[in-house]
Amino acid sequence: MATNKIGFTAPKISALGCEPGKSQTIYWDGKTPSLGVRITPTGNKAFIFQTWFNNTNLRMTIGDVNSWAIDKAQTEARRLKVLTDQGIDPREQKADLKAKTIARQLKGIQGLEVWKDYIADRKSQWGERHLADHDDMVKAGGGKVTRGLRPGQPKTRQPGILVRLLSLPINEITRDKVALWLKKEVLKRPTRTRLALSLLKAFITWASNQTKYKVLVDVNACDRLTSELPSKQSKDDCLQKEQLSLWFEGVKQINNPVISYYLQILLLTGARRNELSTLKWVDVDTQWHTALIRDKVEGNRKIPLTPYVELLLNILKVKRVNQYVFASPSAKSKHITEPRTAHNQALESMGLPKLTIHGLRRSFGTLAEWTECPAGISAQIMGHKPSALVEKHYRKRPIDLLRQWHSKIEKFILDEAGIPQPKEGAKRLRVVNTK
Repeated sequence: MATNKIGFTAPKISALGCEPGKSQTIYWDGKTPSLGVRITPTGNKAFIFQTWFNNTNLRMTIGDVNSWAIDKAQTEARRLKVLTDQGIDPREQKADLKAKTIARQLKGIQGLEVWKDYIADRKSQWGERHLADHDDMVKAGGGKVTRGLRPGQPKTRQPGILVRLLSLPINEITRDKVALWLKKEVLKRPTRTRLALSLLKAFITWASNQTKYKVLVDVNACDRLTSELPSKQSKDDCLQKEQLSLWFEGVKQINNPVISYYLQILLLTGARRNELSTLKWVDVDTQWHTALIRDKVEGNRKIPLTPYVELLLNILKVKRVNQYVFASPSAKSKHITEPRTAHNQALESMGLPKLTIHGLRRSFGTLAEWTECPAGISAQIMGHKPSALVEKHYRKRPIDLLRQWHSKIEKFILDEAGIPQPKEGAKRLRVVNTK
């Protein structure tokens, strides 16, 4: 570093040039250690600071020689040297000062504005459902609700659960305010509040890692607050076989046939709600009577098309509108995304107890036991991860074996519901007629 040492003066610096064939040349000040002038082949000249720090070579640009007077550059170099001698990294100090400057400019920025930046930055890494949850948390209130109202329910749309909290300036969202929000919301909607707290914590963590927001956020705003939430209750909602007749009657009365068929096929396949809602026609093989399910565990799995399920699919195929089996042209995703309202109305109309969409998957697994179906077979149809060594390594069941048991499960469910199962021959005839 000590080569090319000269006493810096304005004329000397003006006369300096980059050595031929080099990407840069550095000349060092004979008066001030660690201060240099870096010159590029294009003639750009800048004061730099360089020293040995924490066993590495630390170099920083001070500024253009046309903007900095020599004595000011020398003073700055000495200041930086004092910092490094004290074990302080001047680069980190500079970044902190920049962050504080930005923070002063952004002070008072609303949490909702930062939330928009967060969504824009992260949404490419999220699934459709996860993104919808984030949008729902900050949806605007107002506007009349015209369908699906229950007695005592407000007639206007309620704002998202995080709207009030995120309407505050981001620097005012403190742990005390989050705790106060939590105590109020958990009394009204504990499950939604649990999800909201989780999403809020992830948002705060993201903001604390952004240069322009990290000085503003309280990184501990959501810490140690889960104890305020009620303990998670495992759901055990499930259709009993004596309820099947009423359930099918109610679901068949749903005005939208796509949702009606979707719910019936969910029950008869045990598939996860998003696996089935995103099913495409290209994944349905009516020649070999199978469907390829995009599985979150294994990547994908092939299941048999049982007679009644294939009958419903053939009806939908006649009215095909896009690539999705359960299409919804008005939805942004072009497939159905929210069947709960219609399902809840069907349950209420028949006097049945509450049943979640996931409860239909649970119902399939439970009802399968009435047929004495081996647990491994129903689990493979549903896409459960193998839980035993034998299942993982020694059971490779052919589709025909799955079909044999899956058809028995379907027949049992339909018999209990008072619905005749189509015969295999009749099903295949319908397949030919719909092509």
